[in-house]
Amino acid sequence: MTADARHDRVRLGDLTFDVTVTGPDDGVPIVALHGFPESAASWRPITPRLVRAGFRVIAPNQRGYSPGARPEAVEDYRFDHLVADVVGLLDAYDLDSAHLVGHDWGAAVAWQVAGRHPERIRSLTAVSVPHAAAFGWALRNDADQQRRSGYMRQFRTESNSEAVLLEENSRRLRAVFGDGNDPDLVEEHVRLLSEPGALTAAMNWYRALVHEFGDLPPVRVPTTYVWSTADPAIGPACAERCSDFVDAPYRFVVLEGGSHWIPEENADALADAILARAAQS
Repeated sequence: MTADARHDRVRLGDLTFDVTVTGPDDGVPIVALHGFPESAASWRPITPRLVRAGFRVIAPNQRGYSPGARPEAVEDYRFDHLVADVVGLLDAYDLDSAHLVGHDWGAAVAWQVAGRHPERIRSLTAVSVPHAAAFGWALRNDADQQRRSGYMRQFRTESNSEAVLLEENSRRLRAVFGDGNDPDLVEEHVRLLSEPGALTAAMNWYRALVHEFGDLPPVRVPTTYVWSTADPAIGPACAERCSDFVDAPYRFVVLEGGSHWIPEENADALADAILARAAQS
């Protein structure tokens, strides 16, 4: 754990979010949104680099992952709510704007925040998951991406997905991370998602998906998109099309051979990309 990290509990309406804040109080803010099946701890490998550069990193356990922000209804995990959580977090920390970083589902939310509230976002670094319109196009037109995304249909339609992932001491959930991830971080993610109702809440992000998420217009904030060539979930068709949906300075960072777990396994390369984008914005 970074020495100067503190853990806040931020109340937004009826929900209370666990937030890790690292870096100087007067540092330029970076809000970092984790993916599935992770937690805010996924940002721990890159946070020291960002803090040394003078930034303050604000990393929440998002809706469903924080015990105090775990509503039961599927509709409570629609993008309208997920976006409002991020904007509410900015307000709670009295931030007019911040740099925004997101990985996996966190990237999907970050694209939405940047598209809907560009005045609040100084720059966007999206990791693994591209703009919703690029992803939606690939789901409709690219057989490779349709195959890669088969697990999403399973999560959305099979009511016992949680039980399958958690059985045998969460063996299948741990296996999702592969062999290159820090075992301590994996255990922290698994421990959180093993709490009562946590994995169902995380699955509800998939179950709440509606076609409207792909209607997001091009974002108009400076953007970097980081993608790994060996990512089993995101193929080249949607990754390469992402630039079509950014009407602002754009950089596409390709990590050759890297896996889906970029924050944990390619921390230096990702920190370089975030710092380069923030320095230009």
